[in-house]
Amino acid sequence: MTNLDWRRLDLPSNLYEQHESRVATALREMRAVEAGEKVNRDENRAVGHYWLRRPHLAPVPERQQIESAMDQVDRFAEQCRGRFRKFLLIGIGGSALGPQLLDHAFREPERTPPLFVFDNTDPEGFDRILRAIRSQGGFQDTLTIVISKSGGTPETRNGMMVAQHAFREAGLNFADHAVAITQPGSRMDQETSNWLARFPIWEWVGGRTSICSPVGTLPMALLGYRWRDLLAGAAAMDEQTSPECPPRDNPALRLALVWHHLIERRGLTHMVMLPYSDRLALLSSYFQQLIMESLGKQGQGLTVFGNKGSTDQHSYVQQLRDGRPDFFVAFVRILRPKSFGSANIEVEEGVTSADYLAAFEEGTARALHEAGRPSFRITLEQLDEHSLGELIALFERAVGYYASIIGINAYHQPGVQAGKEAAAGYLRVQRAILKQGPGASIDQLAQSIGADRELVEEIVHRLRQTGRLP
Repeated sequence: MTNLDWRRLDLPSNLYEQHESRVATALREMRAVEAGEKVNRDENRAVGHYWLRRPHLAPVPERQQIESAMDQVDRFAEQCRGRFRKFLLIGIGGSALGPQLLDHAFREPERTPPLFVFDNTDPEGFDRILRAIRSQGGFQDTLTIVISKSGGTPETRNGMMVAQHAFREAGLNFADHAVAITQPGSRMDQETSNWLARFPIWEWVGGRTSICSPVGTLPMALLGYRWRDLLAGAAAMDEQTSPECPPRDNPALRLALVWHHLIERRGLTHMVMLPYSDRLALLSSYFQQLIMESLGKQGQGLTVFGNKGSTDQHSYVQQLRDGRPDFFVAFVRILRPKSFGSANIEVEEGVTSADYLAAFEEGTARALHEAGRPSFRITLEQLDEHSLGELIALFERAVGYYASIIGINAYHQPGVQAGKEAAAGYLRVQRAILKQGPGASIDQLAQSIGADRELVEEIVHRLRQTGRLP
């Protein structure tokens, strides 16, 4: 069960009364989301990640697709048992962060198979991971999971091509060691008909909210985690945060109003996430994408960063305590940490390491409060698939409510597309430079291909450093 403690925020007693019209709008728009309206008008699509854990909300065709994918995940994981002992996941953004968060939270070293991840287009990163796979027995018992909604995501496609080359070098047919998670009918869907399996990620599910789709559930099933418990936890939180719940009893709506009060009324535009758990070390990165990609539009946004407790005691708590007062803190603690003995070892008389962790969390919260730094606390009774599902669903819903409150669309990402288009322009200039061949000066190249001189100079310098131009 997830509990929220707001006492150190010094909130006004009339928080709801201040925003009655905004609350009404947020609830109305959330009902439209759950009903399947095309609320992402820029991309002309519905937003259905809530359906993934409560399929009964979905229209009949979508419900059948979701339930069919769930059954497919179970069947395929059973077929793979004993055949594959290592897994290589290739994705980027939500397609990689979700599975990485889950694996980091639930991995049991003595029984969980290795999971390797390509989540960038860095050749050094590729090589390090491929060497690691080879050092652990090679590719014969390795299954590759390629995740790309469109099938054309450059980083993912690059990683897939590198993996294909590595399997060929090992004398293996890549298709016999690969599955795709992609949108039905996509480029990847069409190109992977001879792979072991294809799983759906639908056009109404965004990458940053895809963890309850096969993007998250398939890796969980293959690694032996309880993926249905994750969905059950998310569904339980969806019930608590539904637009049909009384507003004052809705924790996600309250969280959204808290954000609005702290950002708009107090000017605190940064949220620091401090989970006091090694297993949640990736939580701040996961919520960073969810929140910033959803809310960072039209001059709005909430900047998210974080570390883990009590590591933060020795890194940036100094600034949080005595630096610029432009932030608030979200503490996350676990009452009953999972342990195989360390939690019961006394490091001092009557004190265990778990006691120290609790003391540091409470001490940091008190010290920040004394300095006028607001914070709230999220308490999980224990960290398991159900409770993590609850926590993820809480923030997904809060993001949706907050976006409605400030009048933006949480479900598209025009800034991401702008970056992709700029990268494509860079590559067009590079291809033109390579076609010109050696001998031309920077000025001649820029004039010849009609490109910015500084960009041409930057590309030529990099190509020369890598030996691709003399």
